[in-house]
Amino acid sequence: MNKDYKYEIIIFWSEEDEAYIAEVPELAGCFADGETYQKALSNVEIIIAE
Repeated sequence: MNKDYKYEIIIFWSEEDEAYIAEVPELAGCFADGETYQKALSNVEIIIAE
């Protein structure tokens, strides 16, 4: 995966979803989740690349 993009990624724990949520504010509607911090980051990187 090409990681040449430069976006701010905000990752936080959601009690409601019982998962980490990764949000990219510069890309409207760009969210991903994961059971761990690292998985949420990995998932959002896939979404960004798409």
